[in-house]
Amino acid sequence: MAEANHHSFLMDRDPMSTDRHATRRSKLLSLIRRNGANPLLITNPRNVTYLTGFTGEDTYLLIGPQQLQLFSDSRFETQLKDECPEIPAEIRTARTLMPEFLASLLPRFNLKAVGIESTSMVASVRDMLVEKLKPIEIVSQPGLVEELRMIKDAEEIQELRAAIRQAERGFELMRSLLMTEQTERQAAHDLEHGMRRFGALRAAFEPIIAVGDHAALPHYRAGLRTFQEAGFALVDWGAVSGKGYHSDLTRLLVTSKLPPKLHQIYGVVLKAQLAGIAAIRPGARCQDVDAAARKVIEEAGYSKYFGHGLGHGIGLDIHEWPRFSPISNDELKPGMTVTVEPGIYLPGIGGVRIEDDILVTRDGHEVLSSLPKEVPFVAG
Repeated sequence: MAEANHHSFLMDRDPMSTDRHATRRSKLLSLIRRNGANPLLITNPRNVTYLTGFTGEDTYLLIGPQQLQLFSDSRFETQLKDECPEIPAEIRTARTLMPEFLASLLPRFNLKAVGIESTSMVASVRDMLVEKLKPIEIVSQPGLVEELRMIKDAEEIQELRAAIRQAERGFELMRSLLMTEQTERQAAHDLEHGMRRFGALRAAFEPIIAVGDHAALPHYRAGLRTFQEAGFALVDWGAVSGKGYHSDLTRLLVTSKLPPKLHQIYGVVLKAQLAGIAAIRPGARCQDVDAAARKVIEEAGYSKYFGHGLGHGIGLDIHEWPRFSPISNDELKPGMTVTVEPGIYLPGIGGVRIEDDILVTRDGHEVLSSLPKEVPFVAG
């Protein structure tokens, strides 16, 4: 079975979802016309979900001014009828591979060319499509759906709020039950279980719980070090809501005593994060938001210990557009949801990262996450 299985919401279908997804498809068609693009073959499963409401996998969507067609297989025939009955679906059997299936059906649409999502399609599938779909030309047209996904509607924002609350409640439960003889991995399991107890579909990613100098590794994977081996741990985690939206948070968890050096850099990172958040507003460039936070860290003398971007968009994926980085010219708009997560990482000592989830509003921003951060968390 596929990882995560995308979950089926057959019993929870929103009667308004048809209108919402039709509106998204209409906006995509406007983008296609504006860019002079070809009809698109949507193969990224998150984008198929965004445009149709279908929550399964291994299903493609053809969309253009005169084209609207799903291509799937018999595992999802009933689910497609339930989740997006307004869209016609062609169903293949196990005797036919998807590229061959498409080659037998796409000619009926009289296409000279079809766009593909080249940033998510693996090269082997693209090569098969190029071969099987001749003489239809395969054209790379990435980013159109992702451009739409940057702006969240009211339902999406509600789902993100739910994912944040699930993550926060799971963290509070894990923290209250934490025993110092536990390993990082055991605590990560407890954290994920806690999020699920409060309604999360799953963890947004494998929780990062990094004790002691492991916290100097930004994407450390929880291992067998126990909490009693050091007085602090970096915790980076998130939840996936019932409809597939991701939260992403980071806090420093203190179990006994924080080394003086880390206490100092905690103050620097917090000041940097607050500066970055304060710079978020409609019209702000992402590189300027990044610069506002990075300047604080540079002035404190730690510029070489903060190498990653300040943050990223969140939604149906844990990493979406826009991105906060020194080279990003993206402009913030109302409805965007982003993380702000500066960090300082000192090899052999440890690291500090503080991360919150932010909504860009019409007149500025709203911090969606609510866990305290003025002082590091204390376990128990």
